[in-house]
Amino acid sequence: MAREARTIEELHEILAGFDGCNLKFTAKNLVFADGNPNSDLMLVGEAPGREEDLEGKPFVGRSGQLLDQILQAAGFDPEVDVFITNAVYRMPPGEGDKAFRKPTNEEIEGYKPYLLEMIRLIDPAVIVLSGNVATQSLLGETGITRLRGQWRQWQGRWVMPIYHPAYLLRNPSREPGSPKAQMWQDIQEVRRVYDEVVGEQPSAQRQKPA
Repeated sequence: MAREARTIEELHEILAGFDGCNLKFTAKNLVFADGNPNSDLMLVGEAPGREEDLEGKPFVGRSGQLLDQILQAAGFDPEVDVFITNAVYRMPPGEGDKAFRKPTNEEIEGYKPYLLEMIRLIDPAVIVLSGNVATQSLLGETGITRLRGQWRQWQGRWVMPIYHPAYLLRNPSREPGSPKAQMWQDIQEVRRVYDEVVGEQPSAQRQKPA
């Protein structure tokens, strides 16, 4: 069904009507995407948390605020230059006193066809994978501390895994070699390759090929 989508809006409708995932019956909202669908930079996160589930948008709350700061520090406008989504589009229910949990392998694989079709429709030149779940979904690998900062070629696109902002919030040190210092290196490298591949013209001023 996902392959039948001709636009990002049609893909949204198809996913919203799909009942084959149990998360649909526990999550409050479908958390699909945010940002500019005409951009050449796509950022893929992990799965919605409590704030995202309530608002129906990815990367809100503290993680989203930090992500915006990281993107802005590298000269990206989060609303103009980036299209933001997740590897899993509904919040996995929590266990015990936790509001939500990490997605299972089955949940990641279940949503992967929609992520692949989203990439087809957005057609980004550069993809940033934020966290292990996003990296597992697209590249089939985990171990973000080992994979972060390394460029991969995937179907003609530049792809880089980076830390998830939530990980940086848990590791606030700015010392050399810390996750925050590594993130600054990684996002600068994303900026460099983006400028080489795409150029500095704002995404809103570019037209995607038909």
